[in-house]
Amino acid sequence: VQLQASGGGLAQPGGSLRLFCIGSGFMDYFSIAWFRQAPGKEPEGVSCISSNGDRTYYADSVRGRFTVSRDNDKNTVYLDMNNLKIGDTAVYYCAARDQPDVCEVFGISRGSFGSFGQGTQVTVSS
Repeated sequence: VQLQASGGGLAQPGGSLRLFCIGSGFMDYFSIAWFRQAPGKEPEGVSCISSNGDRTYYADSVRGRFTVSRDNDKNTVYLDMNNLKIGDTAVYYCAARDQPDVCEVFGISRGSFGSFGQGTQVTVSS
């Protein structure tokens, strides 16, 4: 399945954004993860959701502020980002793995997921 992230933009510290990860086809059997990459840094795993949405995982840096969810009927995974911080500034990507709950075993690991599709820029600035 091919994925494309969207919904990024400019937000002030403390603000909110909702990102969308839209698949080109059937996503029901895929774990989906969100990653982000700031300039000059390696990709960082942000969040992950199991294929049926009953298990979610978060990096410590975003836990309590970000919420991941999915609607398999719409082939879409969402990332709701609240209380944004300047350090959240990055290009955000989503990626898939054809296992129902890959993050339970491997965490939000870059090596556990397929290639990134088009990302979306999130900029948090006052």
